[in-house]
Amino acid sequence: MLHFDFRCNPLRKEADMRDLLDATRGAVTECADAALGDLRRTQRLVQLAHALAQRPGAALPEACGSGAMRKAASRLFTNEDMAPDAIVHSHIEATSSRLNTVPLVLAVQDTTEANGTHVRVTEGLGPLGHPACHGLLVHTTLALPPERVPMGLLAPQVWARDPDDMGTRARRHQLPLSQKESQKWLPSLDAVFTARDGGPTPRMVSVGDREADVYDVLAAPRPAGVARLMRASWHRGVHAPQRSVWAAVEAQPVAAPLLLHVPRRGPPPAREAPLARRYGPLPLCPPQHRQAAGVPARHAGGRAGL
Repeated sequence: MLHFDFRCNPLRKEADMRDLLDATRGAVTECADAALGDLRRTQRLVQLAHALAQRPGAALPEACGSGAMRKAASRLFTNEDMAPDAIVHSHIEATSSRLNTVPLVLAVQDTTEANGTHVRVTEGLGPLGHPACHGLLVHTTLALPPERVPMGLLAPQVWARDPDDMGTRARRHQLPLSQKESQKWLPSLDAVFTARDGGPTPRMVSVGDREADVYDVLAAPRPAGVARLMRASWHRGVHAPQRSVWAAVEAQPVAAPLLLHVPRRGPPPAREAPLARRYGPLPLCPPQHRQAAGVPARHAGGRAGL
């Protein structure tokens, strides 16, 4: 429960309290549980979150408006006693509470770059995809129902690459997963498992693109009520007569045909594309460079379109 300090007569104080809580209701929902060590910091965070939500496309000084709000925001962000994870945890808790209102949740995860190359005085940035660019990497897991209305984040991760680690791609097969960026998919899976255990939501689906085709992700234990959906990227071996993922899936009978509408993109007109859906269990073989380490084979149930 938040308590705002208004130095005025009691009647006016009550009216201002009601108006402020109404105006910042969304910010209160997302930030009120942030344990920042001092209630006044939480109050300031709520007010700042409300200001930023009103102008999400604006820069921080523009969104804050008054000089007093800009100064308050600067003091909040530079306070070394405030743990940023506490803000994120409050939002995750609010997101988890909303998941209980829908029967199916898609937990879609992906990585983007926050490019800070133009910010000359910023410290702690790391190299991005282009050697001349520096910034932060942001991997988020967005929860939403099939209607695609965002419900919040489950597992935001932010980090900077170590410049000394550049050039390790050539020896990636010798590195454990904990020393690779691809380990980012596992905390997201853990967050989905936690969200599923914390409420009555009957089904959750962790969704990833081709980059998520990591053996450790496929082989991770999967509790009841949680499924995984991702694009296959590697021509993996399987313990089946066909010996490969593509051939094993293609050998399955068509479960149900599906006609997809592909909208116009540039000169090519819109069209209808047939999709044949096949599915079946895929007993995956571990990657060759890990078989010597005794990594066991795993069974991954999957659906694929051909």
